[in-house]
Amino acid sequence: MITINHYLVLSAVLFSLGTFGVLTRKNAIVIFMCIELMLNAVNLSFISLSSHLGNMDGQIFVFFVMTVAAAEAAVGLALMIAFFRNRESIAVDDFSLLKW
Repeated sequence: MITINHYLVLSAVLFSLGTFGVLTRKNAIVIFMCIELMLNAVNLSFISLSSHLGNMDGQIFVFFVMTVAAAEAAVGLALMIAFFRNRESIAVDDFSLLKW
């Protein structure tokens, strides 16, 4: 039987993997995917707690978060494509060139 503890442990593991990826990677697309992994880990926590408590509020909140995340992914990827066209690289070290 899968309990809420299993879902919360899975969520913590996914969030930890995402945090590790953000802190150790240099590629902007990989960092972007790790941030999305962290967001999905939080969504899993919302869904599992909402189901456990018998409340629909967490599930509705996840629906709105996923909608905003889709828009964020589109804008983020568009920015990365624009940066790649200018610099021919998407390494995080090259993003310091965007400063004034």
